[in-house]
Amino acid sequence: MLTTPQLGNTPLLVLTIVPDVPENGLPRGVMFTSLDNFTHATDHPQWTGDGPTSGADRGLSRLPVMVLEVALIDVRPGQEDEFAAAYAKARELVATTPGCRSVRMTQGIESPSRFVLLVEWDSVEAHLENFRNSDRFPQWRGHIGPYFAAPPVVEHFTDVAVP
Repeated sequence: MLTTPQLGNTPLLVLTIVPDVPENGLPRGVMFTSLDNFTHATDHPQWTGDGPTSGADRGLSRLPVMVLEVALIDVRPGQEDEFAAAYAKARELVATTPGCRSVRMTQGIESPSRFVLLVEWDSVEAHLENFRNSDRFPQWRGHIGPYFAAPPVVEHFTDVAVP
């Protein structure tokens, strides 16, 4: 079982994947970094390059850099429609944030009270600095937060490189 640290009321885990790039001789690797250790992780160029989501200094700039935020949201049973309506009203707060590429909410078929928010960001920093640390986030939570059965579980992911 993986337990993630908290950012406010939301657990957060940063996952960085370092693809194998034979011409640079880099090893394949995966690194999990908590937000508490995020700054520390960027001090390790052998894993993170010039930031946890890029590798320009290692010749990886040709790889598309995108971070996928995945939020598992459990809503109080019976309030699914109200939650979906609140999301529809608040969606633009996320979608218009600088660094946001796309926003999508899905609802469970087997578990209709479970929703999954999928947000593509330019970087983890774009999410944290442009949204989480802005006046947009409290407005967002004000719309959808009243329907939470528990705090959402939020993690960031990058694509797995395919040779």
